[in-house]
Amino acid sequence: MAEVLVHVDHMDGAVRKPTLELLTLARRIGDPVAVHLGPGSADAAKTLAEYGAVKVLTNEAAEFSDYSVVPKVEALQAAYDAVSPAAVLVPSSAEGKEIAGRLAVRIGSGIITDAVDLDNSDDGPVATQSVFAAAFTTRSRVSRGTPVITVKPNSGAPQIAPAAGTVEELAVSFSEAATGTKVTLRTPRESSGRPELTEAAIVVSGGRGVNGAANFAVIEALADSLGAAVGASRAAVDAGWYPHTNQVGQTGKSVSPQLYIAAGISGAIQHRAGMQTSKTIVAINKDEEAPIFELVDYGVIGDLFDVVPALTGEVETRKG
Repeated sequence: MAEVLVHVDHMDGAVRKPTLELLTLARRIGDPVAVHLGPGSADAAKTLAEYGAVKVLTNEAAEFSDYSVVPKVEALQAAYDAVSPAAVLVPSSAEGKEIAGRLAVRIGSGIITDAVDLDNSDDGPVATQSVFAAAFTTRSRVSRGTPVITVKPNSGAPQIAPAAGTVEELAVSFSEAATGTKVTLRTPRESSGRPELTEAAIVVSGGRGVNGAANFAVIEALADSLGAAVGASRAAVDAGWYPHTNQVGQTGKSVSPQLYIAAGISGAIQHRAGMQTSKTIVAINKDEEAPIFELVDYGVIGDLFDVVPALTGEVETRKG
C-alpha cells in the first residue's frame, strides 16, 4: 500500500490531537508515515505508533525552533523525496496552511485546504470541504502531482490502531533561505485551563447579547461546567468584551466541535462561516427571528441570562 506523509503538530514532543486525527484519516488512503520535526521525538514516536504510524521520520535540528516555517517546509520536501507518498497531510492551522502552500509550490502539486473528510478513489485521495460559509459541501481531488491536503481539527475521531512506528532519522540540508527569518522572541500564551478553541469538542460562544465584558462570566461558567472552550462573535470582540484570539468567524477562527452553543449571537453570515460545520448546534436567543435559528439542531428562545445559568446549574447537578 502507498505511504502517506503526516506532518506532526506537537508541543515539545507532546503530540496534539489534530495529528492523531490525521493519522486516522491517512489510514483510509495508505500507510501513515509521521514526520516529527523538533525536540521530543522519542516520546512522540510511541504515541504516533499507537495511532497507526508505520514509520516515524525525525529530525531535531534547532532550525525548526529558531527560524520561521521554511525549515519545516524543506524537511517535508526531504521526506517527500525519500518516500514518494500518495499524499501529504498537514493540520489546518495558520502555520500548517503556510507550510502546505509552500510545499505544494516546491513539489509542483495541487493543494486542498480545510478539508473536513478524506477518502480514496481510483484516481487518488478525495477531500470533502465546506465552502461559501459552509452553505455547500464539495468533494475535490488534485489533478496534478501529489496532493497536499490540510485538514481541519475535529474532522474525525482519533482511533487507536497500533503499528510498527519504526523510527528513522530524516536527513535534511537547509538552504540559505531557511535561515532568513529568525524568531527572536516567544511569549508563552497564558493558560486559561480550557481546551484550545480550534481543537475543543465543545465550544460555548457569546455575542452581542452578552452586553458587556463582565457578563462573559456567564458564558465562561457554562463552558467550564462542560469542559469546553470559550468563543466570541466579531461584535463581542470588536466591542472589547473578549480577546480577538477567541473570535469565531470568517475573520477569526474556524471551529468544528461536536457541540457548539451560541448564546446571544444573531447568526450573521460572518459568524456562521466559522462554526457551521459543527456536528450539533444549539442557539440561545430572545429574538425568535434571529438568523442563527435557521441552522441549529436545537433552539432556545429566551434571555440568555436566564437560560445559560439554569443550563449551567443543570450540568453541575448531573455531574454531581
